[in-house]
Amino acid sequence: MTKQIFQRVYYGWVIVFIAGLGVFFSGPGQTYSNSLFVDEYIETFGWSRSEVSGLYSIATLIAGLTMMIVGRFIDRFGQRTMMVTVGILFALACFFNSIVSTMWMFVVGFFLLRLLGQGSMTLIPNTLVAQWFIEKRGRAVSFVSLGSFISAMLFPILNTWLIETWDWQFAWRFWGVLLLIVFVPIAFFGVRNRPEDVGLVPDGLVKISDKKKNDTFKPVREENWKLNEALKTRAFWMILICIGFPSLVNTGITFHIISIFAFHDLQAGIAATVLSLMAVVGMPMSLLSGFITEKIKTNYLFFIIFILELFILLLLLVLANIYIAVLVGVIWGVANGFGRIATNVIWPDYFGRRYIGSINGVGATVMVAGSAFGPLPFGVGFDIFDSYTPVLLFSLAFPLIGIIAALLATKPKKANA
Repeated sequence: MTKQIFQRVYYGWVIVFIAGLGVFFSGPGQTYSNSLFVDEYIETFGWSRSEVSGLYSIATLIAGLTMMIVGRFIDRFGQRTMMVTVGILFALACFFNSIVSTMWMFVVGFFLLRLLGQGSMTLIPNTLVAQWFIEKRGRAVSFVSLGSFISAMLFPILNTWLIETWDWQFAWRFWGVLLLIVFVPIAFFGVRNRPEDVGLVPDGLVKISDKKKNDTFKPVREENWKLNEALKTRAFWMILICIGFPSLVNTGITFHIISIFAFHDLQAGIAATVLSLMAVVGMPMSLLSGFITEKIKTNYLFFIIFILELFILLLLLVLANIYIAVLVGVIWGVANGFGRIATNVIWPDYFGRRYIGSINGVGATVMVAGSAFGPLPFGVGFDIFDSYTPVLLFSLAFPLIGIIAALLATKPKKANA
């Protein structure tokens, strides 16, 4: 029966669906979800905003440094084993966060959420899809990104409803149960690591047979770089800047978005709506950018992203009314739509599929580390200046540097190629 499915429909598209589901369920570990709990912790435990930001940054930074190990585990054990294992551990992490009562528990809980959710539950699905597609990789990754945008659209609203209807502890348990009864079984029964494992090749339905000489196919030529080889290229380091800076700035804004909007006398509901609007706009943009990456160089997308990031920061400086807030959500959605695709396509496009886990693992480390440092300066800056203006002005330097890095991030070529 399984063999017939493989023969009738290219199973890579089933993999795309499962990968998208995995990215959706990364939600409990993402900042757009965690930000809804910040004020609950401050009110429940009497912690300051700087303390919560600092603890969150410490937990995220430790998680980021651990992501390189996760990348190596993916190369060693395969995506199926890793996806099921991480799914179970992530559910347990949600249950643990429902009983947090001290600062050390907060750090441990958010370390697990950031490592297993924000990091692993996005890294594993995207490296999985990279194995199944080469020529159609852009559109495949764009379909996976729909899971991310649906997650970003629904989690702020659902968390608000769960917390207001019951409490923040119930909200954590709710997501833990869903991970165990929905995601883990689908990953266990549905994931296959590589098309070659089931007699296929990337991008389409072609069976591999050693017995039939007339069963031929034209494999797509790609260069496979080891991590130590990639580290010696300029492109590798420029890409790290391109993915690290947006993570740093966007996480800082998202983590404190309710407070930023309150500073401009805008209600929390408007902030949550902007997050959802970002996701709504981001969905069609991610689909579009998936096809664009098959036609133009991916580093050009990063150039556009940093231009948009400049506009977002400037608008937040003059966030006077709901109309500007809506404009922020729209531009943010466009930038995120481009960013999610560019980030996941550029690694396998530049460095091949063979060692994508360890190479993309370094990228995930930088992204998670960037998100670790993002909330702290915003929290400390507000506590010191009673305003977000100084931090937003300072943050303008990051997209300016990113524009230069994007132009320098050209595809490398092996010396012996």
